[in-house]
Amino acid sequence: MSENYCPFEERDRDRLPPILNHSLDRGPKLPFPSYGSFISTLNHKRESGSHSLSSPLLLPAVKQVRELPPICPDVRQKHRITIDVLPPEVKARFVSEPIIPIRTKSAKEFQDEVERATISGDWKQVHDFYLTTFDSFLELNGAFKKEANVPFNTIEDSGINIKFVSIVYDTLLHTPADTQKSVLKGIINSLLREWKGPRTKDDLRAYFVLVQNPQYTSPATYVIYAHLLRQIAALAEVDHHFLMHWFKKLPQKRFKQLVERLQLFITTRLFPAKPEELPPMAKCSWWIPSATKVLSLLNAANSISSPPIIPFTDFYNLTLDHIDFMEDYHTWQAHGNSNRFSFCQFPFILSTVVKKAIIQRDSEQQMISMARQTLVDKVSRRQRVDMSLLFLNIKVRRLQLVSDSLDELSRKRADLKKKLKVTFVGEAGLDMGGLTKEWFLLLIRQIFHTDYGMFTYVKESQCHWFSSWKCDNYSEFRLVGALMGLAVYNSITLDIRFPPCVYKKLLTPPIVPCDLDTPVGMANLTLDDLQQLMPDLAHGLGEVLSYEGNVEEDFYTTFQVFQEELGVVKSYNLKPGGDKIPVTNLNRKEYVQLYIDFLLNKSIYRQFAAFYHGFHSVCASNALMLLRPEEVEILVCGSPNLDMGSLQRVVQYEGYSKTDPTIRYMSLEMLLFTLVLQCLLGRGADCSEMTACKLPVSHTCFNQICLPPYKSKKELRQKLTIAISNAEGFGLE
Repeated sequence: MSENYCPFEERDRDRLPPILNHSLDRGPKLPFPSYGSFISTLNHKRESGSHSLSSPLLLPAVKQVRELPPICPDVRQKHRITIDVLPPEVKARFVSEPIIPIRTKSAKEFQDEVERATISGDWKQVHDFYLTTFDSFLELNGAFKKEANVPFNTIEDSGINIKFVSIVYDTLLHTPADTQKSVLKGIINSLLREWKGPRTKDDLRAYFVLVQNPQYTSPATYVIYAHLLRQIAALAEVDHHFLMHWFKKLPQKRFKQLVERLQLFITTRLFPAKPEELPPMAKCSWWIPSATKVLSLLNAANSISSPPIIPFTDFYNLTLDHIDFMEDYHTWQAHGNSNRFSFCQFPFILSTVVKKAIIQRDSEQQMISMARQTLVDKVSRRQRVDMSLLFLNIKVRRLQLVSDSLDELSRKRADLKKKLKVTFVGEAGLDMGGLTKEWFLLLIRQIFHTDYGMFTYVKESQCHWFSSWKCDNYSEFRLVGALMGLAVYNSITLDIRFPPCVYKKLLTPPIVPCDLDTPVGMANLTLDDLQQLMPDLAHGLGEVLSYEGNVEEDFYTTFQVFQEELGVVKSYNLKPGGDKIPVTNLNRKEYVQLYIDFLLNKSIYRQFAAFYHGFHSVCASNALMLLRPEEVEILVCGSPNLDMGSLQRVVQYEGYSKTDPTIRYMSLEMLLFTLVLQCLLGRGADCSEMTACKLPVSHTCFNQICLPPYKSKKELRQKLTIAISNAEGFGLE
């Protein structure tokens, strides 16, 4: 299709649908509706079965359509005769469902026609197929529905021959321009049809087919695409449920193409390369909300698929990294999920970069607010203002690091939302960020050591997990949760290896309930979650589920499990009387689910509940509602995938160049935590001025290494190893 083709004239572009509806006057039916009629009809909201979008601009209230005029326009009737008052013999019979035309063309027959047209150059037969098929919703069903008279009213099967649809659309892009134009005109015709009452499943099938059209990649087709998306977005919730399940049945390639077209549409509307190609934003402000709502159906389809059809990161729209996302966040905070659209209503579309920035700025605002309140309190009491009161000051001894730290955090709970500053007793270091990083590093290393007893280490998965021993006081778990919250709050990444289910539990729920007795952290976890912590046990339970023999006789187990706590093996019933209930082929799914729930939820409930409340005591923010569990893990631990090439490009060299021998000796891994490399002696200095034992010096506050110009790679590695191995402690030069 020609890129310059636009189905509407330039003068028609200004006749886009108004934001608010007008009454709908029905004129005579035209063979092909005018664009004005197209707009009028598209603005019409069905009287029942429709749901509004999140934006008030999408589906405003619609006035009642006035009754049809008398047959003769000159006659003024006082009373209209309705069908209800006609005698039975005069009443016409109404058809409850439109009759779908019977079309018998197969995918093979269509491909043969295309092949003949390609050879002969005569595309009339193919053109006629497209012209007829896309003329109405009924014709779409006639062409692509597997069996015309079968309802297919299930979420499991759309009833559409998806393979045939794909063939027809793949061919469309290689047909003559007039054929492609006829398809677009046919779609306009289809969207123009007036429908009464709730949509039928055949209507949903038509939408399902139309939204897969590959022509919606050019701004020339965006007016049509926008109206299609608007109608889909305005469907009832039950209709969205059907579409969501049908979308997840699409092949991965088609599914990803749908996502990419929607993302391109949103990006182009936000930042058009040629603004003159699109209507003014004021006239089409409903475009982005409509597209985002349809994209949310695809995201939901992806989320309920196991495994997901595409990575969740494919739903990120990186263009949104460049909008005023804090304004969007404040709009969402003020209006929630009401009729005021914001991207935060659909957080799947926001990248981790945006979400991290929102959380950091939200944290900064809370820090400023806390500091301001402290100052106001001091001034109002006419007390002397000590600037140290503006910070959360942690003072610890290295030899009593854990006890001092937990005592400090316990005593200063009211200050947890202030900026963190750490002091090591007896050391002259000033905390510009480096002391805080070391404090977290050393503290986490000691707390998570198995000798401390709070966490166990699972060698199979190389993960830490909560000890299940019972005690009367779980306050230390609360303080560890607060510690992890402080790291996120102060933008510090931690060397912690939890299984992913921990972050699911931290977001269950994402906002702390007002009622402290409400259970927290009780996530709906599956065998896949257990697999990431205890792969051997998960494999064994999987064997129970897939076993084809007699489970009761061959496994001889009951709804009772055994667990070692502080060297003592204890038994627990998974359900009342579980020790007397055998596991059978019929109840084995229940057994596995109860076992998973016991291990990951119930057996550690009090420990994790304390940990949950500690974390949220620092990180309580609506911004957490925007995050997926995987994104919380990135905030806590940093990205698991490091782009070493990008890191190398941003490193700054002071006194060195990239080509100097000392720099070339360094591997990419050596640059891991370095943003600035500085020559200790200055560029061009004589190496003989150095003493043989001169070691590198690091300024961890600024991710800086001061590196002497060593003579060989071996010497560089030796000196770096010595420096790293003896890196605890701070001093001033």
